[in-house]
Amino acid sequence: MDSTKFRAALTKLMPGYNWTVHRSAKGAVQIVATGIRSSGFNRLSTLEVTYSCREHGDWFTARSAGFGLRAPWLGENGDVTLARALRGLQELYRQKAAAYSGHESALAQGRKVQVP
Repeated sequence: MDSTKFRAALTKLMPGYNWTVHRSAKGAVQIVATGIRSSGFNRLSTLEVTYSCREHGDWFTARSAGFGLRAPWLGENGDVTLARALRGLQELYRQKAAAYSGHESALAQGRKVQVP
């Protein structure tokens, strides 16, 4: 896969991000792209996708960071297709949200005053 096809695939799957495909050496086995969602001068989300050609086929790795330029990476997922890598990352965040929601609910219930 070349960088033009990679950018087209990213734009098709994630049109809400502004994509930059970073330069790599000619014939390189890895291509890195960064997608940014922003509002004015505020960076809302950063998504980095890496394509690499391995012995057993293509591999895509997706990771994302939250608000701000220097925000830490929140999660990472890899798979054999771009769509599956992105969907897996979304599922990871859904699982984390469910876990945190359960803990938040337990704390909220524990704060309520018990009326006899």
